[in-house]
Amino acid sequence: MSKKIATREAYGKALAELANTNENIVVLDADLSKSTKTSEFKAICPERFFNMGIAEANMVSVAAGLSTCGKIPFVSTFAMFAAGRAFEQIRNAICYPRLNVKVCATHAGITVGEDGASHQTVEDLSLMRSIPNMVVISPSDAVETKAAIEAIAEYNGPCYVRLGRAPVNVINDENNYKFEIGKGVLLNEGTDLTIVATGIMVDVALEAKEILASQGISARVINIHTLKPIDSDILVKAAKETGAIVTVEEHSIIGGLGSAVSEVLDEVCPVPVVKVGINDQFGQSGKPDELLEYYGLTAANVVEKVKRAIELRR
Repeated sequence: MSKKIATREAYGKALAELANTNENIVVLDADLSKSTKTSEFKAICPERFFNMGIAEANMVSVAAGLSTCGKIPFVSTFAMFAAGRAFEQIRNAICYPRLNVKVCATHAGITVGEDGASHQTVEDLSLMRSIPNMVVISPSDAVETKAAIEAIAEYNGPCYVRLGRAPVNVINDENNYKFEIGKGVLLNEGTDLTIVATGIMVDVALEAKEILASQGISARVINIHTLKPIDSDILVKAAKETGAIVTVEEHSIIGGLGSAVSEVLDEVCPVPVVKVGINDQFGQSGKPDELLEYYGLTAANVVEKVKRAIELRR
């Protein structure tokens, strides 16, 4: 049985490790450090931790200023408040001058659970992906999160990392996993169709692949952890070799992974692209597993969409 760890938990531990190895890293939080897990960094380096209060726009602007002094600011709050409330400051104060600020937003997607629609951002990837100069990352598990945080600490430029509240299965081997910004990961070969997933839906894609195999359908599975810059090469290769794509994301089908994949393939290798995600709806209060079932973000629904995509290809 796979152990379950929330990606926000892995973020906190990764930050704590970086506290000891990179003295230029500073952390800013909007009065949510226990929830975002930046409190782990604070416990080690309190002099490099700043609680900015419930003032997200100001927090982002302060981070921009710190970056011009050689610091590497990691900015954290809930994804709704980071991508939503502070959008203008992220756009104008960080991305326009291409400053070295990392926005690591937790509690993304509907698996926030009981907090409901006001806190369940299903638009953040779309918002962040639309801003020039922004790198957008959505890790699948704790292992990938740690690797991503280490990678963006070395990368010089704006980054957005999407993190979740609920514990999720660890699917990557921490001893052998390699993370590279902008490079998709081939998890399983297949010939009949390709499932392209991001974030916590990668685990669901792998589950669907097993169900499909039992039904005689060979599904390739690709993890796109970086939505921008996206790995066009791995997507075009999959489209040419398997002829159809199903995208899977805990995000609106408007502007997220499905849109990003379609943008690549429409111009180079048009094939059917069937999207599994939130269908232009708000979230609602409920337990994470109940919400995933309600919105069709399950392996069974992916299997259904795969069969539809295969029919469209014919």
